[in-house]
Amino acid sequence: MSALYPFLAVRDTDAAIAFYGEAFGATVRERLEAPGGTVVAVLEIAGMPFGVATEAPQLGTPSPETLGATTVRVSLHVDDPDATAAQAIAAGATEMFPVTDQPYGLRQGRVVDPFGHHWLIANDSAGG
Repeated sequence: MSALYPFLAVRDTDAAIAFYGEAFGATVRERLEAPGGTVVAVLEIAGMPFGVATEAPQLGTPSPETLGATTVRVSLHVDDPDATAAQAIAAGATEMFPVTDQPYGLRQGRVVDPFGHHWLIANDSAGG
């Protein structure tokens, strides 16, 4: 095995690429567009890849916007979760719960991006 990373289904891939760049410093590694307008892109945050693709409800991959819910949470571990969550919120995410020291040893909070995906933002040691 050489890689394993999620693909997030969204209605507007270009808006998602722009948001993830502003919110998390994501950069585009690769972007492909099919003749019908479907976009598939691989982005990375600090070298960690994830994908963004145009939703395809007919293939069983609707976006959270279409579904009205999400079944996956993305866990992003960073040096400063407080600053990262604040940056995501400034870029347009909604705070679900603030970054605080959790009883399970993480300093963690949750934001929901404008496309309905939930991001757990944490570091590995409570208290900073």
